[in-house]
Amino acid sequence: MAERPAQRRGSYAKGIAKREEILDRALDVIAREGYRGASVKELADAVGLSQAGLLHYFDSKEELFVEILRKRDAVDQSVYGIGPGAQAPDELRTGFIRVMQHNADVPGLVRLYAQMSVEATDPTHPAHDYFTERSRGIRETMAAARPLPASGEPLDPDTFGRVLQAVADGLQVQWLQDPSIDMAGIISALLEALEGGTPAESAAADQPTAD
Repeated sequence: MAERPAQRRGSYAKGIAKREEILDRALDVIAREGYRGASVKELADAVGLSQAGLLHYFDSKEELFVEILRKRDAVDQSVYGIGPGAQAPDELRTGFIRVMQHNADVPGLVRLYAQMSVEATDPTHPAHDYFTERSRGIRETMAAARPLPASGEPLDPDTFGRVLQAVADGLQVQWLQDPSIDMAGIISALLEALEGGTPAESAAADQPTAD
């Protein structure tokens, strides 16, 4: 007997729910154990599945890790208000700083992101599209958060988005090497400096005027 549409819908809904459960538990495991310590077996054990059963929901271990990063992004956007929307610039900046503060509490996820971001420079890597899309989304969202200095010209939106992302990603690598680094504090200092105008403009303002 052919499977009824209602049965198929029920199976699909259960599959989606199980996939979300796997991603939720995987976030906790990797935050605690780290990228290298989170084997497929450990992730499977955390949700009561065999390794084969876990990978039934994902094409590969790499795809599983990509979806874990997507889940982390979705959670951060929801909790800290940095997703696409109508947030005011100061709210976006505050949310971004809070994300950097939170990242200091989840080194395993930071290491996973840093490791995969390097591997994903290969266009054939399963995470390549994720990082390309994520970078574009961050630039477009955070462009609205660029500080407007009291004098001088602000950075154009795309340049600001790229600078902010480059600083954040670079700080995370430095922080993995030296956890004493205050990532959130440095981002905050950068944003405050940008509100004061570019260094060239500040230096020009300090020069004595001709008589």
